[in-house]
Amino acid sequence: MLVLNLRCGHHHGFEGWFASAADFESQLQRGLISCPICADIHISRMPSAPHLNVSHLRGGPAVPITPQASTAPAGVAKPELPGHVNARMHDHLLSAVAAVLANTEDVGDRFVEEARRIHYGETEAHGIRGQASATEVAELVEEGIAVMPLLLPAALKGPIQ
Repeated sequence: MLVLNLRCGHHHGFEGWFASAADFESQLQRGLISCPICADIHISRMPSAPHLNVSHLRGGPAVPITPQASTAPAGVAKPELPGHVNARMHDHLLSAVAAVLANTEDVGDRFVEEARRIHYGETEAHGIRGQASATEVAELVEEGIAVMPLLLPAALKGPIQ
């Protein structure tokens, strides 16, 4: 099994598991690999930390060599790369979206009707999500109904793994 660090054209990082390097290349050429966040098929392979079995050289267990290992002297802060900031922001965004999806009911195209029913006390208040046009959203806001647009990547509209 070959585990690769991959990145789409929008810089979303993710992991892919393949039977071999040839399997990865074949799937990539056929456009079968897509970003789980934005569904982009422009995928590139990122550097991976190798696992070197050198236990016979020093008498200890094999250890992975990771790019995060700091070589800075004690007390010296290791500079953070901009990619780490983006990855952290990406993780926070996904966590927030997952929380919204987990704590709201998808009412689909009945969103406007359900929002009004909740606002006017015709049904119990609970979190909902769904689709509404810009005109419908403007009408809801004029009625004093709080709504918030949430643009979901196509990959997140199904089950989250």
